[in-house]
Amino acid sequence: MEDDNATNDAIKQAASNPSLDEIKQPVKAQPKPRPKKAPELPIFERRNWLIHLHYVRKEYEACKMLIKEQVAETSGMCEYPLYVQALILRQMGRIQESLECFQTCALINAQNSDNLKQVARSLFLLGRHKAAIDVYSEAARMSSRDWEISHNQGVCYMYLKEYMKAKEMLKQAIQFNRHDLSYVMLAKIYLMEGDIHMAIDVYKRAIEFSPENPELLTTLGLLYLQMNQNQRAFEHLGNALTYDPSNVKAILAAGSMMQQHNDYDVALTKYRIAAAAVPESAPLWNNIGMCFFGRKKYVAAISCLKRAGYLASFDWRILYNLGLVHLTMQQYASAFHFLSAAINLKPKMGQLFMLLAVALTHLDDTDNAKQAYEQALQLDSKDVSILLNFSLFLYNLGDRKTATKHFIAFEQSMQKLKDTGAADLDAELMDTAGKLGPALQVGESLVWKDKANQPSTSPSAPLPAPPPYTDTSTEALANAPTPPTHDPAASEQNSNTRSDRVAVPSQ
Repeated sequence: MEDDNATNDAIKQAASNPSLDEIKQPVKAQPKPRPKKAPELPIFERRNWLIHLHYVRKEYEACKMLIKEQVAETSGMCEYPLYVQALILRQMGRIQESLECFQTCALINAQNSDNLKQVARSLFLLGRHKAAIDVYSEAARMSSRDWEISHNQGVCYMYLKEYMKAKEMLKQAIQFNRHDLSYVMLAKIYLMEGDIHMAIDVYKRAIEFSPENPELLTTLGLLYLQMNQNQRAFEHLGNALTYDPSNVKAILAAGSMMQQHNDYDVALTKYRIAAAAVPESAPLWNNIGMCFFGRKKYVAAISCLKRAGYLASFDWRILYNLGLVHLTMQQYASAFHFLSAAINLKPKMGQLFMLLAVALTHLDDTDNAKQAYEQALQLDSKDVSILLNFSLFLYNLGDRKTATKHFIAFEQSMQKLKDTGAADLDAELMDTAGKLGPALQVGESLVWKDKANQPSTSPSAPLPAPPPYTDTSTEALANAPTPPTHDPAASEQNSNTRSDRVAVPSQ
């Protein structure tokens, strides 16, 4: 009995304590529920991602096919495909159709300010600036402190010539978000008003915000160059070339300053860099030609200038320079041809008529030469080179009385320029005046009273340096040289600087 009881106790204990094999067996995990199917996008938005993908890849044909299908499926009630279609039409130049698409987008979603901004942009491109301002104002009520809206309103006011409102909106845009473009447009308005000092101040503030922008540095350097502050101009142009060594505007401006100081070899080295970037730049070839002219390589100068003339056939400055080089080479008929063409393009510049008179004098047409001198004096009665050349011309004709009258006017103008320090007194110009004064018995001038030589038999005195170049585009301000070439910063004015070369030799 005792054995049976022991056996039963062992069986019960084994049943209550499972074996190690049974403990090690893994428990089967419950199966996870299958994920639900992704929700179907509404039909209006189903292909937006694909349309966007094709658009950013500039695959416009595939993009337009998808847009056409989407518009057909939604009966034209899809905002984003119509928005992208309008952008593509604008890039194709179909502005009116683009405007209609943006207007449809604005009707579909009237609360989206981006649609209104695009409508206003299309109106701006169509030249409807007042309507664009109204739409921008409506968009501004939806999106407060939007830099883009204030900036574009300022640009619209600028084209309407409402400069006060334009400056107000651009200053507001700068307060919302300091951006280089707003500074540039604000400075452009000050330049249009003739306030170059305020324009310089605006560019200074822009450079404080963006000190490594080569375009801002270049333009500020050109403005300083226009103000005859050459040291500051060269400093900013040098900084611009530090950040962008191939900046064409900065190279042209720095090279023209080097030409002013007769450093032609260094200027040509700079121009070689620019020629690699813009081989078809007319101002560049003009500058190169005048570098060769300064080095007395006249054939190379004419070759470069004619290439510049081919690239810009209606640029009177290039024709002026060609006329001057041909006068130097004593090719008076060719000089007459180019100077006449320059006068047709720039009929209000006295120095052109003076050079034409010099050419006519050597062609033995004294009557027309005298008329050309008179026209030159009528256009610019204070230009010292015109007064001296005309006086010398009349002396050679034997009209001493009229020659004396113009020589006295020349001395007075020269004395004023000398007193103000505004004139770079050319040695050869003063030498010719010193010879002519005693011959006319008016040599008591304080300027040339020490001269006692006889006048030269040359029909003309030293000729002026080629005129400064002015680019009518304000963004650039820099597509031009300074004397003896285009000046990127100079405004259209008659230069009082004289060339150190005689365009018409005395022999």
